[in-house]
Amino acid sequence: MSGSLWLKIPGGDTLPAIPRPRRTGPGVPAADPMDELAERLGPFIAAAVHPDEIAAVLESDGMTDEHIRLAYGRHDSFGLAEELYARVPRSFPEPAETPDPWKVSLTACLLRGVIFALPGLAYILGAPLLEGPPDRLGLPAGTLTLLAGALIGWVWDQTLSHRAYSWLGLGDRAAAGRTLLVGAPAGALLGSAAALAVPGSPAFSYVFAAGQALYVGAATVLLVLGRERLLLCALLPMAGGAVLSLTVGMATPLRVALLAVSLLAACTLALRELPLAAGVRTAGRRIRDRVRRGPGEGPVRWRMLRGAEEEFAPRGPRLADSVPFGVFGLGTGLLVLYAALGEVLAGGPAEAVAAPSAVALTLSMGPAEWLLHRFRSGSLAGLRAARSSRAFWGRMLLTLARCLASYLMVLLALGIAGTLLWPGAPGLTGVRVATLLLLGAVMWTGLLLQSFGAVRTAAGVCASAAAAQSLALLTGFGQPRLVQLVVAGTAAAVLAALVCVLLGRATAHR
Repeated sequence: MSGSLWLKIPGGDTLPAIPRPRRTGPGVPAADPMDELAERLGPFIAAAVHPDEIAAVLESDGMTDEHIRLAYGRHDSFGLAEELYARVPRSFPEPAETPDPWKVSLTACLLRGVIFALPGLAYILGAPLLEGPPDRLGLPAGTLTLLAGALIGWVWDQTLSHRAYSWLGLGDRAAAGRTLLVGAPAGALLGSAAALAVPGSPAFSYVFAAGQALYVGAATVLLVLGRERLLLCALLPMAGGAVLSLTVGMATPLRVALLAVSLLAACTLALRELPLAAGVRTAGRRIRDRVRRGPGEGPVRWRMLRGAEEEFAPRGPRLADSVPFGVFGLGTGLLVLYAALGEVLAGGPAEAVAAPSAVALTLSMGPAEWLLHRFRSGSLAGLRAARSSRAFWGRMLLTLARCLASYLMVLLALGIAGTLLWPGAPGLTGVRVATLLLLGAVMWTGLLLQSFGAVRTAAGVCASAAAAQSLALLTGFGQPRLVQLVVAGTAAAVLAALVCVLLGRATAHR
């Protein structure tokens, strides 16, 4: 052995002492050396998971093979260790209490859920400005324009958020700021372009869609950088005006002013968080370098001079790693859209719009985030307490069932409350309730797999479900409510099976 295996005692410089052999007095018969050694080293032997650990203890105690042969009649330390391991039963000590790394504030998660849902009040303020003949699918005027812009912007900003969070995880906040500085305006342009591509909507719907795209970009910046409270303050004028407009009449200029104030506040706060000056300087420097660069100069020539053994690779997270998050956002966004508008899109009456279901799913994202952390905390505790892989799998399933059931209860309560408070909302029939809960299970288990790094799997299932429902809608196959129920149920079953298989392994929770 190269040295002692003992660690220092916290707060001290001495090594833990192994009990020394007891002295026997005159006339007292000598005890069996093996029994005495097993009693003296009992705690160390009982906690060992392999005889080699005991052999290491013996050697660190100064026992040579010659001494072991003379005193205990065994060939070497390994033989003696095997006999001691077999003689003393296992008794593993409980690990020391450690802080829970997955403990998060419930208030912060609920705040994020409220922030996700508050922008929906802007449609109440803007509704009188969107009056006109129904869209081609029988939806209120401008609905398709707003949906196209929101869906494209949502997909883009999901991808952008992951890339920015990846930079933050690497400790490079400046790179995350540069990513958001370039990506947020690009996402706003994409969302506006998608809205403008939908013809035949009221003129104000295009203006509203452009403002919506700008807000999504600004909100992405503030949420990624942890400025939820600032974003909430920016939304307060619009939210207060929307609630007030439900009880008293409100002039059109005042409605536009409240929408503009909240949008301007969100954009201003986002710009304040971004490295705008540094970004402008960097862009200017790169443009000057390109202009001044002569033939044969620049990074191309520098790369050619690198040695063959020096593989050129970009620094930081890869762009391809962020794409599955956008696909996951597209799949879940379409599923929520079909939950709210599926019957209308299939030719049903406009009164069949199930807006409370979409609102409930949006509001539930706050509790969902907190319960995801609770699952990680519970699985970590199960990993420490379980004595076998089967026991850990059982504990993981129990934690999963508790967290998922809690989320579905919250979602059901939100759906019932929204249906009761929403004027003219369709009733929550058994099929609607089942579809809502299955969609909630799809989103929560998908987010759970995403948090464990299995985002491609979750994105594939959600995107496939959205594609199947889109195909059924385009071909007119089946009754819309039953199609939604079957698609959501199938996706939930597949994701639940994947969770049990992928997260049932202890190595997935390291």
